[in-house]
Amino acid sequence: MDGTDRRIRVLIAKPGMDGHDRGAKVVARALRDAGMEVIYTGLRQTADMIVNAAVQEDVDAIGLSVLSGAHMHYFREVTELLREQGAGDIIVFGGGIIPDQDLPKLKEMGVGQVFTPGASTEDAAAYLREAVRERWTRLGEG
Repeated sequence: MDGTDRRIRVLIAKPGMDGHDRGAKVVARALRDAGMEVIYTGLRQTADMIVNAAVQEDVDAIGLSVLSGAHMHYFREVTELLREQGAGDIIVFGGGIIPDQDLPKLKEMGVGQVFTPGASTEDAAAYLREAVRERWTRLGEG
């Protein structure tokens, strides 16, 4: 299948003990409605579980939803594990309750974009279309 009809594959995950997944489900549905293939891993995922699922499912992007305040820990773990597994090219993005002062640190870690409360799902879909198109070009797949 060439890049023109290939669907973007996104894994949406809720790391840690946070039991609130309404936002993650809203984003998953919106991305699916935007024509993307979405895998939702459910609640209480470890970084290992998230990265293993992402590699097995051959996703283009991982979206982490973090409301617990442990976002720095989970984003760091996921980005490091991706690099260790040779999958550092997978786009990592996120959303949740994340203070503005942490955004530059997340960017340095390799997190592509963070959508905080009030962001539109259309913005997330547009971001992913552009970022994945760039990824496919880098990988010679688009």
